Amino acid sequence: MGKIEQLRKIIDESKYLVFFGGAGVSTASNIPDFRSSNGIYNEKYGTIPIEAIISHSFFISHPDIFYNVYKEKLCFPNAKPNDCHKVLSKLENLGILKAVITQNIDDLHEKAGSKKVYKLHGSVTKNHCMRCNKPYSLDYVLKSNDVPKCDCGGIIKPDVVLYEEPLDDNTVSAAISHIRKADTLIVGGTSLIVYPAAYYLEYFNGKNLIIINMSKTPKDDSADLVINDDIAKVFRELNY
Repeated sequence: MGKIEQLRKIIDESKYLVFFGGAGVSTASNIPDFRSSNGIYNEKYGTIPIEAIISHSFFISHPDIFYNVYKEKLCFPNAKPNDCHKVLSKLENLGILKAVITQNIDDLHEKAGSKKVYKLHGSVTKNHCMRCNKPYSLDYVLKSNDVPKCDCGGIIKPDVVLYEEPLDDNTVSAAISHIRKADTLIVGGTSLIVYPAAYYLEYFNGKNLIIINMSKTPKDDSADLVINDDIAKVFRELNY
């Protein structure tokens, strides 16, 4: 039995399937990842590494540079869901998939129709004024010249978890709860080297740990099935 057939059999027999995804889930939708050779973190804005710019302290001290980079490198309003997003939505509709836990900040899972999506790192689609907390859309942020400002004059901040910022406690608790309940956990498109998110796999005590990623991960040896391939291609071949 090939690996795709094995994966489909495991999914079909699962009672509580949970999906844990990273940047590799969205690369087939033409959203760049962070840590590959072509990833965002290998780029610079002038002499400043992009990774340094998307931190809380840099946002506070240089919001103009932050937004120049943020709008170009992290916001993709025209991106479309790929086969991974679409199949996960179908599996949720079938009652097999109980939750999607994602490290991504796009809304492609929701665009594909998924309802139970837990975004560990927040979302580019939500923004708020740092002074009065008024909400603003991604469209408003993208159309603003330079640093987007609120009606009250306050600076608008994306509801994205930047470096130096904590993850949302409620989102983390819900994600861990689903991982604990899962009999099958599919981990896809993530290197599993970013903490604390990668640590959440320690809460999995189910039957099947499946890892789908282009490159090897630190958890491959403890997985029941490892597929080193593009995750959108893998899900397309499942033929759901």
